[in-house]
Amino acid sequence: MAEEPTPASHYDVAVIGAGPAGTVSAALLEAAGLGVALFERSHFPRFSIGESLLPVCLDVLREAKLFDRIEAQGFQVKTGAVFLRGGERCEFDFAKQFGDGETWAWQVPRAEFDHALAEGVMERGVPIFFGRSVCEVEVGDSPRLVVEAEDGRRDEVSARFIVDASGFGRTLPRLLDLEEPSDQPVRQAMYTHVRGDRRPEGPNGGRIFVVIQRNDVWIWIIPFSDGRTSVGVVAPPEWFATLPKDPSACLRAVLALDPASRERLGETEFLFEPRSTIGYSAVARQNFGEGYCLVGNATEFLDPVLSSGVALALCSASRASPLIARQLSGEAVDWKTEYGEPMERGVDTFRTYVNAWYDGSFHEVCFARPENEQFKAMICAALAGYVWNLDNPFVRQHSRKLKQLVRIIRSAGS
Repeated sequence: MAEEPTPASHYDVAVIGAGPAGTVSAALLEAAGLGVALFERSHFPRFSIGESLLPVCLDVLREAKLFDRIEAQGFQVKTGAVFLRGGERCEFDFAKQFGDGETWAWQVPRAEFDHALAEGVMERGVPIFFGRSVCEVEVGDSPRLVVEAEDGRRDEVSARFIVDASGFGRTLPRLLDLEEPSDQPVRQAMYTHVRGDRRPEGPNGGRIFVVIQRNDVWIWIIPFSDGRTSVGVVAPPEWFATLPKDPSACLRAVLALDPASRERLGETEFLFEPRSTIGYSAVARQNFGEGYCLVGNATEFLDPVLSSGVALALCSASRASPLIARQLSGEAVDWKTEYGEPMERGVDTFRTYVNAWYDGSFHEVCFARPENEQFKAMICAALAGYVWNLDNPFVRQHSRKLKQLVRIIRSAGS
């Protein structure tokens, strides 16, 4: 990718980060007639985890007019998810969800996915300055950034508004002291890409598989269209302490513990030494303020188990961008009711299902027999990312309805 050596001194909107939340924000803001620039500390393509999209992502990609570019990449189509626990099996088919949401998504190597989004935005004339870190920031009436290049040169950039889409870099939360402890326990993820995955035949060959070893230990298997597969395990850090110290030996030992993962992945080739991320859950005290907002993982990241990361990132960009355009046109915007509260509702819905996963109650719902197709369709819609559809009882009253269902299942079982 070509990059301009020096940014201009002023833009309508300065976006920090060129991941999915940043590029979708830029696409929507450029379409509104605003001058936008993105500042990205790394160079693309670059590795990132979080590769399984949800159907709601397709809605936002269409809105941003980036769908066709992503479709042209030939990524693996994903029609649902499969959960395995010992000999038990539960399948969620997005075509059988409550409501009229999209019935499929993609499994994407993030290096290629993020690169394609960035190229699509740059083709519209939006500059992306790679290898630039934001080291100072001022917000308020006259937002300002100090951007440092890799050679140490610093440029001062003013803007009418700043969007932090820096993901786990969490630029504004760090610089503005907005970080707060997450309510999620500290967990560790270890992951790599492999070849030689023995995929099932038929539609399940493209779905994400989640293998449950215990409530707080699970394996993801995410197939890509080029024959690679993303494989990872999530567990408490102390659980890893009982396994080999060498990363490759550790992950192979994990895969050997469960018959399903051992049969499918036992003879795979690791394409790079497994990497680890510890304590990844994060939250900001507020996701907007005078002259700025946070989108994507810069706001809050829960957990990878339900693939909510990219979905919430794209949806937050979709919700924030028109508010920015309205505000910069002189219109009064109530950021609390139009952005803060709706995003909190969506995150809280996912939080209910994430917490239920780790306390085991979600597993009880998944593996209860016989299945209740009506309830399952409602839960499937939430898992597809439609966590703002208040016509769905398992969204509107997510915590209450899920607990009620668990009580019914336990009562029937007893």
